Amino acid sequence: MQAFRSAQDGNVVITFALALIPIVGIVGSALDYSRANSVKAAMQAALDATALGLFKNAATLNHGQLQQSATAYFGAEFHRPEARNVHIRATYSSQTTTLTVTGSASIKTTLLNVIGFSKLDISTSSSATRGITKLRVALVLDNTGSMQQSGKIDALKTASHQFLQMMKNSATNTGDIQVAIVPFANGVNVGTQNANASWLDWEYYSNSGGAGDSWGSGGSYSGGGSSTGQCSWSNCWSSNNSSWSTDSTSTNTSHWQGCVLDRDQDYDVRNTTPTSNPSTKFPANYSTTCPAALMPLSYDWTALNSKIDEMIATGTTNQTIGLAWGWQALTSGAPLSAPTLAPGTHQVIVLMTDGMNTENRWTTNQAQIDTRTQMACGNIKRRESRSTPYS
Repeated sequence: MQAFRSAQDGNVVITFALALIPIVGIVGSALDYSRANSVKAAMQAALDATALGLFKNAATLNHGQLQQSATAYFGAEFHRPEARNVHIRATYSSQTTTLTVTGSASIKTTLLNVIGFSKLDISTSSSATRGITKLRVALVLDNTGSMQQSGKIDALKTASHQFLQMMKNSATNTGDIQVAIVPFANGVNVGTQNANASWLDWEYYSNSGGAGDSWGSGGSYSGGGSSTGQCSWSNCWSSNNSSWSTDSTSTNTSHWQGCVLDRDQDYDVRNTTPTSNPSTKFPANYSTTCPAALMPLSYDWTALNSKIDEMIATGTTNQTIGLAWGWQALTSGAPLSAPTLAPGTHQVIVLMTDGMNTENRWTTNQAQIDTRTQMACGNIKRRESRSTPYS
């Protein structure tokens, strides 16, 4: 025994044998906990998707339907077969308009099983609550001729009606959500009720065909992009209407349909308040393809839906002017005098179009018009001039 006590040769083996159990436990815990955390992260993502997907209908479901729908949503998102005994529970509070979805499961251990832990339990939850944030949306909608093809204008109307219904259903309080509708073609129709507005410039109207300055060579059109009598696409007017004035200096507005063109550059890509400076005003023009009149911000859902039904597909494409007036619809002061922005209000411009730019006030060169559109979009995103948060 004395010799064995003093022997040194086997100490490494003995020490390793004694340390093996805690080493296995440490390594095993790292591996098994890593697996468990991976499953928990996947469960959290699936619960988040379940809460968001189920929230919009949660208030209309009874307890059984809520549980069934939550389980179905979660099952479609969660694909981790190593998770056992998965349980999903959904609760909805009508007082706080909050949906809470919780999930639990267990993971069978591997190395941790050596030291007596056969499984690891995991649980997590996700909640969705109806926000109290107010929202103002400008729908800028392509009403040009190409939208007549393949039923696109009808599809646009259907989608717009669905969007309005969604906005109506999402408003907790009257006025929390407001929508403006801006149909556009080559120009935008601001409505004939604004014929006497100080922010309109009638010089272009008088010189480009609105008052009439010469008969076209074919006897069917006159006017154009300048006082030279050259007809420029939709800026022409029909000479078949014998009541038109032939005085090139006339400002007769009786036949004005409400259409305006781009402001002078660079006011065309900004929301600067119109002043006595003619360049800041909006050029009125006569157009044979004037779209439906725009509608400023409103929460009159019946009127908004009726405005969508008025839309027709005609004319050429100028996305810049659509963006410009979508921006104006969300801007306080002239010309559309949007209400003062309440704290916590988000503002969004949604532009829907099917094609390329084809004509603005100055050109039919797509690249040049695209540049104006890009400048307008950039200014909106930078929240220039009088505006605050836009998307």
